[in-house]
Amino acid sequence: MEKQTKAYRKLKDNEQYLKETLGGSADIVHRHFVIPGLNNRKAFLIYIDGLVNTQEIDDSILRPLVSYSQFSNEEELMVKVDPISSLMEAGVLTSSVKMMKEWEQILDSIVCGDTALFIEGSDKVIIHATRGWDARSISEPITEGEVRGPRDGFIESIRSNTALIRRRIRDYGLRFENMKIGKMTKTDVSLAYIDCLADKGILEELKKRLKRIDVDSILESGYLEEYIEDSPFSPFPQIEHTERPDKAAAAILEGRIVIIVDNTPFVLMVPTVMWQFLQASGDYYERYFMGSFLRWIRFTAFFLSLTLPSIYVLLVSFHQEMIPTPLALNTAAGRESVPFPAIIEALLMETMFEILREAGIRMPRQVGQAVSIVGALVIGDAAVKAGIISPTMVIIIAATGISSFAIPAYTVSFSLRLLRFPLLLLSGTLGVFGFIAGTIFIVMHLLSLRSFGAPYLAPISPLRMKDMKDVAVRVPWWTMLQRPQNTQGQNSKRQIEEEDLKPKPPSNKGRSWRKIRNRRNEA
Repeated sequence: MEKQTKAYRKLKDNEQYLKETLGGSADIVHRHFVIPGLNNRKAFLIYIDGLVNTQEIDDSILRPLVSYSQFSNEEELMVKVDPISSLMEAGVLTSSVKMMKEWEQILDSIVCGDTALFIEGSDKVIIHATRGWDARSISEPITEGEVRGPRDGFIESIRSNTALIRRRIRDYGLRFENMKIGKMTKTDVSLAYIDCLADKGILEELKKRLKRIDVDSILESGYLEEYIEDSPFSPFPQIEHTERPDKAAAAILEGRIVIIVDNTPFVLMVPTVMWQFLQASGDYYERYFMGSFLRWIRFTAFFLSLTLPSIYVLLVSFHQEMIPTPLALNTAAGRESVPFPAIIEALLMETMFEILREAGIRMPRQVGQAVSIVGALVIGDAAVKAGIISPTMVIIIAATGISSFAIPAYTVSFSLRLLRFPLLLLSGTLGVFGFIAGTIFIVMHLLSLRSFGAPYLAPISPLRMKDMKDVAVRVPWWTMLQRPQNTQGQNSKRQIEEEDLKPKPPSNKGRSWRKIRNRRNEA
């Protein structure tokens, strides 16, 4: 028997179909009533409790319909006027209504939080936009704190998140394209971009990759990230994400595309180059001297986080002559009672540090911080006194861990934590040759990466001098005349010429100090 695809004309048939499809779930509400304005026709509402604003249903749908009396001439109503269209125009007060006939569209609207109105004798269904559920209030982003800058962050509601971007970009060309991904979750996904800035080729490629996703569920933007990135086996992230609306708005204004996923505060931004993971929103809010200085601090932290344990192990194990003599003697004295080679010592400490960090995240916030700090101090001190590790190794591992915290994007910190172990093994077994080989392999891998076609290490490789103004240093805003070459699609010009924007003191022409002094003397 062929399955019915459209709504029935009889009310009881529609209700039976809904009960068979949605089952007898306790949160599904059927509300029966009659409409006096339609000759006391029977009707019913169906919605899911908890996903709708019940006050809006009472005030905007039920009350107007039950007390409806505008159609005094019932004969004219039944013969000349479509009752469904009349109700949509004048019978209900909800801000958004749609008329549907297909069961798939009707059911999708109901499970998303809309309210469906069925009327006896009509195969058309009115869908009322009544979505309303408890949501977290807008608060400061947890993972991207800044000293100076906006304090609002994305939340789990996609409509609130699009509004946060719209508040910052009031350009007529700002577009939000919606789609649903996931057979069972039917997750709302929205692409945000400016029509005259975004690269159309990248936009089409992104839509193609998203439409290719045919899965049951999308519960977080991380699901999409793994489906659409260029190199899925790389330890380095190729798509940037953020909780900050100002950062997402800045990406859109550079010509990039932002992917907003419902039920998560993390939005994705494409394309992405590696240096963006080392940049923070505060770099652009502080003076450019400070922004540039902080970037160099992060570059140093990036290098130390990846290589410091390996450099220590190779020096202690193979190249003691490269260590200054007093420091070499102190290090040897500290390692005198340690029974393990330096590489085992480093692996033990790294593993324990990772366990403490993971425990600090998983435990309740009030307890986790105390456990991570106290655990590191107690275990480190006890391990030194027991002769398991040397004091120098404790300093090395602590400096490495602190360096990883200085990197703004924690996804890159994860990558460095993963790569630190193989680099440590190479340095501990082959010395400086193993360290150089491992480092060259990482650099070669970075050179091979792409993010939606954009070179991962651009603008350093390939070298683009115009884009170097926002990598190692952050030049003044009045010199950033063009958008990055990786993202400029249709309009590369960001602002007017530098000479017109550069701050200048007021002109002293005709106001020399001698003339001013003469005037004062004359007075």
